[in-house]
Order: sequence, then C-alpha cells, then structure tokens
Amino acid sequence: MSIGITALGAYLPARALHNTELEQHLDTNHDWIVQRTGIHQRHLAAEGQSSSALAIQAVADLLRRCGERTLEGVGMVIVATGTPDEQGGGTALAVSRHFGLSAGAFDLSAACSGWVYGLSVAQGYIRAGICQKVLVIGAEVFSRIVDWQDRTSAILFGDGASAAVVERVGEGFGFLASTRGTDGLGGKFLHASALASCLPDGTLMRDKITMDGKEVYKFAVRTIVASARETVRQAGVSWDDIALLVPHQANARIIEAAREQLGLAREKVVVTVDQHANTSAASVGLALTNALDAGRLHRGDHVLLVSFGAGLNWAATLLRWSGVLESSGTPRTLQAI
Repeated sequence: MSIGITALGAYLPARALHNTELEQHLDTNHDWIVQRTGIHQRHLAAEGQSSSALAIQAVADLLRRCGERTLEGVGMVIVATGTPDEQGGGTALAVSRHFGLSAGAFDLSAACSGWVYGLSVAQGYIRAGICQKVLVIGAEVFSRIVDWQDRTSAILFGDGASAAVVERVGEGFGFLASTRGTDGLGGKFLHASALASCLPDGTLMRDKITMDGKEVYKFAVRTIVASARETVRQAGVSWDDIALLVPHQANARIIEAAREQLGLAREKVVVTVDQHANTSAASVGLALTNALDAGRLHRGDHVLLVSFGAGLNWAATLLRWSGVLESSGTPRTLQAI
C-alpha cells in the first residue's frame, strides 16, 4: 500500500513583525538577528486569533487549491500544536466542527516535530484500515508564549499553520521511510511549562519559552544529519536521488551547517526561516508548501522532511512526490494561492 500527501495548504497571519520593530524594545538590531538566525521577519496572530483559527485558514487554503471535495472521506483530523486552544484536543475538534466533519479528531503534542510525527500517525491509521484519509495540520501561536523581553528567544518565533491530506497514492509514490527519536535528558535546553513547575530532573520552568541556544544548535545539527542519513538508508535510495531537503525552519545557520555535512547543494534545500521565523509544528508544512508554490516540487521527486524540537525530539520522513490534486482529481505539482 502506497500512502502519500495529495493536498497542501498554508496560512500566515497578516501582521508581519520585522526585525527593525524589535530594535525598539530589545537590545538587538536587524543585522545582528540576520547574522545569528537568518530571520528578517515573523508573522503574528491577531488578538483573539487562536491556533484553531490559523488551522482553519490553512485548511481553507487547501480547499481553494484542490477543490471543495478534498475533505470527503477524511476519517481523522490531527492537529500538531504546542499552543492548543485548550487542554483535551480542542484544537482539532474546532477544525473538524468548522468543516462539518464527523471524523475523529485529536491534538498531537511533539513540539516542532509534531507535523512530521502526524504524517507517520496518519499512515498508521490508513495502513490499519481505520481511515481512508487523514487531515494533518500544524498550527501555532507561539507569540503567546514568547518572552518578548528576552532577546535570545523573542527574535526566533512566529505564528502560522500548514495542512495536508494523507491518503493512498499510486504505486511507487508516497512515503518510503520514516525515523524518529528522543533525548529526554535534553528537555532542560528547550521548554515551556504547562502545568508542572519543574522538569523531572528538577529544572525549574516558566510559562514562557526558555532555551539554551548553544545546546539546541548542537543538538539540531547533529540530529538533522543523523536522522536524514538513517531515513535515506532505510529507504534504499541514493543521496543523488534526493531532489529536496525540507528541514524544520528554526535557524538558517543550523540548516546551513547540516547541509554542508550532508553534502547537498544549496539549491536542494528549502529555506523559508527568513520570512516566517520558527513556526514550530507548522514549520515543515509551510516550507513544503512554499516549495510547491515556487515550482520546486515535481512528480517523482524524492523529498526529505526533517524536524527537531523540544523534548528533545526529532522526526524525519522521505517520500516520492506524487503531486497534489486539483478539483478534477488530476495530480499537479504547482498550485497558486
């Protein structure tokens, strides 16, 4: 059974916050931020705009691209988010309710790796015969949990959402291999409190994002390289076959260091962090949609998705791109917004 992505959608809030605006209240400047992160701007949700609101907009974009019947047959809605509307899966339920779906729905919490984890979970539901189609969304309003007085973290994050339909595709296309893992001892390097006041090792937590940039950088480069290599090995393809690497968009320096170690040409790597910043679970889906819109995805391409996040965790998957669908049901590789 071949399973892949047949529809994509994305959404960024209208408000774009440029680095120069951060100069007004942080001890930083545009050039310093670009040099250290590659980020020029990030998008911020409007007041009252929740993760489910962003997710709904991403799904609406998916429907505009691929037709109003794209959600027919969806049996499960998964929303990967670290900033849920409420405890108890309410983000996915809100999406399902908005589009009149009777599907099952739940939130998935795996930090920045959440969307890639969600793709694997979707495959499991389909292979088990539980669902024919799964809607996988990454949606974040990280601006609500960023300490805007902390220049080490405030400059890094933005809000956004991405959506994909996962279902059966033609033989030889779709997902070929996936890897994932965790390093629970690294949780102290990147975290934000929910209900607990401290981590199991006694590290005190705040309700705002707290990170050790140097440790996260080392972890990120190491895990991108290792998980990418292992996924390609499991898939049994050559590195020469890889058309695109779509990494989690956390920091341009991380992406560049990993690219160099993997020996990939720059034109094979998707980089959107300059315009979106780190949108956590929405990041990889937003970057993949960006590649689609830029005409960089072609039917038959081998595309490697790699993510890492708080926990610490990581996930990667390799797929052979089958194209997304128009309302007529015919595959194509470029859709206009």
